[in-house]
Amino acid sequence: MVLGSERMRTTHSSTLIALVISGCLGGTGSGLMGIAGGDGGGTSGSPPVLGFFVQPSTTDVGRVISPAVEVVARDSLGSTDTTFNGVITVSLTSNSTGASLSGTTAVRARDGVSAFTTLAVDKAGSYTLQASTSGAAAITSGVFSITSRTTP
Repeated sequence: MVLGSERMRTTHSSTLIALVISGCLGGTGSGLMGIAGGDGGGTSGSPPVLGFFVQPSTTDVGRVISPAVEVVARDSLGSTDTTFNGVITVSLTSNSTGASLSGTTAVRARDGVSAFTTLAVDKAGSYTLQASTSGAAAITSGVFSITSRTTP
């Protein structure tokens, strides 16, 4: 009987560890919980879990955000889902200035990662980005600033 209860305790511990690992990956606003329906273009049959691999950083008005923002699709264990090739879309979410996000905002993932190499914002302020793809919960980036251009 001890063997049976030890096995049950091990199973619950493994499940708890998997949940803790899945919930901790990706940082603030990673959206690792709350996924729903669809396969998101991967071959595993389960929807991807999105996370910001490279967060947006402070830059000047109208300049391309550098380094490029990258969004990664992860599998249920938190590893990069290299089979995911769906389109990931980004948009401004906190936008009290009425700014526009320019550049390519919908990028097909390659090996589970979408790199947004041409994003720029046209007004100074503080913003966040939202990333989404079919079948996965949308996620929100950390706050980043767009500053007024200074002339040398």
